[in-house]
Amino acid sequence: MRLILVRHGQTSSNVGHNLDTAAPGADLTDLGREQAEALVNTLGDEPVRTMFVSDLVRTQQTAAPLAATFGLEPIIREGLREISAGDLEMANDEESIQTYVRTAVGWSAGDWNTRVPGSEEDGHDAIRRFSAVVSEAVEGAAHGEVPILVSHGAIIRAWTAARCENIGVDFVAHNGLSNTGAVIIEGSDDRWVVTHWQEQALGGAPLEDPATDGAAADPIR
Repeated sequence: MRLILVRHGQTSSNVGHNLDTAAPGADLTDLGREQAEALVNTLGDEPVRTMFVSDLVRTQQTAAPLAATFGLEPIIREGLREISAGDLEMANDEESIQTYVRTAVGWSAGDWNTRVPGSEEDGHDAIRRFSAVVSEAVEGAAHGEVPILVSHGAIIRAWTAARCENIGVDFVAHNGLSNTGAVIIEGSDDRWVVTHWQEQALGGAPLEDPATDGAAADPIR
């Protein structure tokens, strides 16, 4: 089974480097909309019959052009939303961002009970909710189908470190995902491996702006 995990396009909060995790979240910028449109050329030939998005508007806006190409209505699942920033919501200082990223990455190093200050979820909660959507996508897929899940940078990094046997904490600590970067995984709920980690925007260099990819793309320093 193959799944494609895609990070949403650029938002104004990414540009401001703000920890924007609460619903409904910021809209896509003009560049973010261009990145979303570019997914049609990069993923439009995939055998996709289902697309899942989070309840934050940026994932829905990112999925819209590709979903229209496939004639699909994306399925909204709260489980795909970003890791809660809690008391750090909309902060953009280095200390807050590093606290956030270190907490998310640290779960797979064994710190499962830690939480971002003020957040209601720990590592068990976050990985469990994302895994539930992955399982739903797998169970509902026909033979040969490739579901696409449009989600968020920090939760994709945390989940792959937790559930993919060939990706570890050190890798996700130092490798983020640009806006519309993607991770391709293969396997089943018993065994997942990452076969491709596309850190840059799927639309290529003209659509990349690493300085404004947002806090969720930051490496641990």
